[in-house]
Amino acid sequence: MARSRRFRRTLIAAVAAPLVALPVVAPAVAAATAADAPTAVDARGYGYGYGDEGGYGSYGGYDGGYGSYGGDGSYGYGYGYGTSPYSGGSGGYGSEGSTGTTTDTEPATAKESTGVVLINTTIDYGTAEAAGTGLVLTSDGIVVTNHHVVEGATKIEVTDPSTDKTYDATVLGYDSVHDVAVLQLDDASGLSTVTTDRTDATSGEEITSVGNAEGQGSLTAADGTVTDASTAITVSEDDGSSARLTDLIEVDADVVSGDSGGALLDSDGEVIGMNVAASSGSADISGYAIPIDTVLDIAAKIIAGKETGDIELGYAAALGVELSDSSTTQVAGVVDDSGAEAAGITAGSTITSLDGTTVSTLDDLTTILDKHDPGDKVRVTWTDSSGASHTATVTLGKGPVG
Repeated sequence: MARSRRFRRTLIAAVAAPLVALPVVAPAVAAATAADAPTAVDARGYGYGYGDEGGYGSYGGYDGGYGSYGGDGSYGYGYGYGTSPYSGGSGGYGSEGSTGTTTDTEPATAKESTGVVLINTTIDYGTAEAAGTGLVLTSDGIVVTNHHVVEGATKIEVTDPSTDKTYDATVLGYDSVHDVAVLQLDDASGLSTVTTDRTDATSGEEITSVGNAEGQGSLTAADGTVTDASTAITVSEDDGSSARLTDLIEVDADVVSGDSGGALLDSDGEVIGMNVAASSGSADISGYAIPIDTVLDIAAKIIAGKETGDIELGYAAALGVELSDSSTTQVAGVVDDSGAEAAGITAGSTITSLDGTTVSTLDDLTTILDKHDPGDKVRVTWTDSSGASHTATVTLGKGPVG
């Protein structure tokens, strides 16, 4: 059980095209399927597209038209049929679907890749996996990335593509408002680091975006220019509220999913920003990056252990149970190898007391757990599914990244 405040954000339109956050999450993209054929006047068109990235095919035109490829320029096929309202004849099968949106990228060079790492996470005890990118700040393994890359993570692995060595990582802290997180790689030494430039970006300057595009496990580079040196986008939170990410660098490079936390390089190969978002639904992609000056300032506070209104340090304490809903303390499931499992709490049990305080809702549990750290020991009382009461001391574990 982790603290209830969560920040799974979806970026929404602040420009003509919709904006999307950039982690790759699986399973999150369903396999492509045919949609029902639409009806328009007396003409019916049907198109079907298939893509390796799971994109959906678009509808065909009045005469059957063509099915589109799946998203991100993946290979696919399409066909169409229909009856024309003018001739009454049958529309023939459409030919092979047209290519979807392609991106102008190429493998990153060794220089462009210096200090840029690949991040893979396990989310909520194995319910999904996600991939993104990070920037190495110190040779002993301090890495910065976006908060949304590691949000919900219960396991984080970071791979240095220059050596193919993979490290387990711990979250030192994060700022969900500005979308920055700091990681410490376990037993790391001798890592190459990024070279940063705190100078403000200027409109028209040439840049290169580097990241783990589409979570493929290798770094790609996309060239472009700065189109706006300081812009803002609106974000929507899970609870329906909205917030703003401000002072972002907008670029016309093809930034895509998986590039989150990656490097925005200037013409000298120095990092001036950290990728955070991109537009979608348009052939012309706009990418957005947090200025590296902002990233480094936040990282310095986290490394120094300074918790502020926006910065949270470490992990929340977790009991290791999943509740049926927030209005009760009935246990729907127990996390493997957790303190709750060790104590003998099982699905169907109801927690009645935690740390000497009577509890009856998720908020009651969260309020008490927020006063503790992972590793603390607390007394838990619960009734099992047969109504028998039990009390045990539980060692609290780490919850998912908030």
